Amino acid sequence: MPATGKTENGKLTVALISGGTSGEREISLIGGERVFQALDTGKYHIVRYDPAVDLARLATDAGIIDVALVILHGTGGEDGTVQGYLDLLGIPYQCSGVMGSAIAMNKLVSKFFYEKAGIPVPDYVAVENPGQADADACIGRLGLPLVVKPASCGSSLGMSIVRSRDAFYAALSTAFSHDDTVIAEQYLAGTEITGGVIGNAHPEALPIVEIIPKNGYEFFDYTAKYTPGETLEICPARIDEALSRKARELALAAHKALFCSGCSRTDMIIHDNRIYVLETNTIPGMTENSLLPLAAAGAGMSYSQLLDRLIDLAMEKKPVSGETP
Repeated sequence: MPATGKTENGKLTVALISGGTSGEREISLIGGERVFQALDTGKYHIVRYDPAVDLARLATDAGIIDVALVILHGTGGEDGTVQGYLDLLGIPYQCSGVMGSAIAMNKLVSKFFYEKAGIPVPDYVAVENPGQADADACIGRLGLPLVVKPASCGSSLGMSIVRSRDAFYAALSTAFSHDDTVIAEQYLAGTEITGGVIGNAHPEALPIVEIIPKNGYEFFDYTAKYTPGETLEICPARIDEALSRKARELALAAHKALFCSGCSRTDMIIHDNRIYVLETNTIPGMTENSLLPLAAAGAGMSYSQLLDRLIDLAMEKKPVSGETP
């Protein structure tokens, strides 16, 4: 559908951006289609863009776009790249800005900000040169099993659980095929949970979701995330109120520590009755199986109402300094 003008027939013109060029392109397209089907066409004139081919068209249309819904994941979509482009074009969007997006995309940098804010994280070691990686030193510090993952990938791409010294270097090779910085992280067994947050200046935490991959999955990997029926997702999580309250507090703290806005979803694990933050997603998935819509439903918001709320949050953001909208 071509863009034809701002607030056409009283409707907001929404740029729905999905696809991109990362390894998560397929999931982005699926989420974008789900959003397209759920948006109220009585309120919105929807124009779709794929950054892989449509960046020039997006720039041409910028003057007649009211707001963007960015449904992108991974490098080039969730790392601040598209957000900076939209800032230059004067188009408000529902997710975090350039800084928050870039910080959250890099799990190593995120950990620095978490720690500065007093947010508990598993112990970790950064590996920037595969030729200088020391398996014995990492295992001596972190123990076995341990987790090896790329610093800047989503959807658990390139992630492995290492259970022996012999498996360490193979896991590094897999992770380095996705990124030039890798994290070796302490493995904490426990209850996996995630906490959604919605809001700009005054963000609010959504009900906590418990994540239980089916038998056969070592962790909540790409297949478990996106294959219907492979993971049990329970909202609200089956944890006591004190833990639930603490998890919501940590989700909010992570959202603020990483300078997020609009929405975020922070993954955590409960180990020995203590909650540790693993990572924060600034553009949570929006497929049929995604966790943010489930958490929103737990707060009484339908999928369409969640989209309305995200669009409202985008519209209330002020232009960045020096920008001419």
